[in-house]
Amino acid sequence: MKLRASIFVALLFAVFGANAQSTTSLTVAAFPAVDKIIQSAIPAWKKQHPDVDIKVVSREYADHHNSITLALATNSNVPDIMVIEVGFVARFAEGGGLDDLSKPPYSAGQYLNKFVPYSVGQAMSTAGAIAVMPADIGPGTLFYRKDILQKAGVSEADLTKSWESYIAAGSKIKTATGSYLLAHARDLKDIAIRANIKEGEGIYFDKSNKVLVEGPRFVRAFELAKAARQAKLDAKIGAWSNEWSEGFKRGTVATQMMGAWLGGHLANWLAPNTKGLWRAAALPEATFASWGGSFYAIPKNGKNKELAWDFVKLMTLNKEIQLAAFKSQDAFPALLEAQNDPFFDQPIEFLGGQAPRPLWRDAANHIRSIDANKYDSVAGEIINSELDKVLDQGKDIKAALADAKALIERRARR
Repeated sequence: MKLRASIFVALLFAVFGANAQSTTSLTVAAFPAVDKIIQSAIPAWKKQHPDVDIKVVSREYADHHNSITLALATNSNVPDIMVIEVGFVARFAEGGGLDDLSKPPYSAGQYLNKFVPYSVGQAMSTAGAIAVMPADIGPGTLFYRKDILQKAGVSEADLTKSWESYIAAGSKIKTATGSYLLAHARDLKDIAIRANIKEGEGIYFDKSNKVLVEGPRFVRAFELAKAARQAKLDAKIGAWSNEWSEGFKRGTVATQMMGAWLGGHLANWLAPNTKGLWRAAALPEATFASWGGSFYAIPKNGKNKELAWDFVKLMTLNKEIQLAAFKSQDAFPALLEAQNDPFFDQPIEFLGGQAPRPLWRDAANHIRSIDANKYDSVAGEIINSELDKVLDQGKDIKAALADAKALIERRARR
């Protein structure tokens, strides 16, 4: 009887134990289009871990970051892995809810030299912890409608020589075609405040948390935005709105400065009807700036840490996975090895056969590492509010920046 019982128990274990093993899963919280990148990587993951499923929980960008903020604060529904956009990295890195990947069992420091240097700076907390692992980056570029420029007798060089030349070219475009130079004057500010940042300094704060928004970088950024508005060169359209995409589709907006990944969005869903009309160029005045980027993090209260780390390494250190993400979703790889692939030299049909990826790669290698601060998003909201007062109400620039500084300092002391 004992032998029969042992055999019966063994059979139960073989059946139900195997089933239990096959249902082991990792939960990955992500947002579009990173969710598609993760789904595409599942077959490669299954080759390494055939008995471990990947469950992707995808929410829209804002909802996703709100959700993981709540999960970390309440220690409920915490995923095994979370994707974080660069604008939120500092907040989570300083919040104490993420594992320090520099420590065992991760020891991620050994991999940092494999990434674009500035993305490594973005991944670090102020205390030197590796809070996240870089996946994709957003080297800034200027997209422009070649057909509109031709009608106006404007060249690419007219757009890129200097910021003043860019605005002057916009006046010619508006007079000749009726098209606006850019969607919103705020776009000029967004790029200009990211230009010429000192190594190791942040956008809004220095290393000692001193607020920088009264400095010449912000003064010029506000002046450029004001000049564009006064010349009636911006359509006063906010990014990601329906009006924004319609401006691209109808040709009422001639240029857009953003991360290189915007080219894929234009081709895939923003304005696919404009195929062949767009081109990409360097930012005006030889400016190098970062716009966007995605990172992978492991929550302190997550489960399956070893498997989670295997998955993070797959998504960030595997050349083929990085290239696949670039080819399908225009997620520019943070992994240096992936940037040396012949794919970078191939023309892009949507951009009229242009091959701009080497331009973007060069820009990525010129971008300086910028220190992140947990109050960056708060500072950004305050700066946008004060810029609106300058553009819409005629508020003095220096007064606006002084008020912004005072409010940022007040919010940071809470």
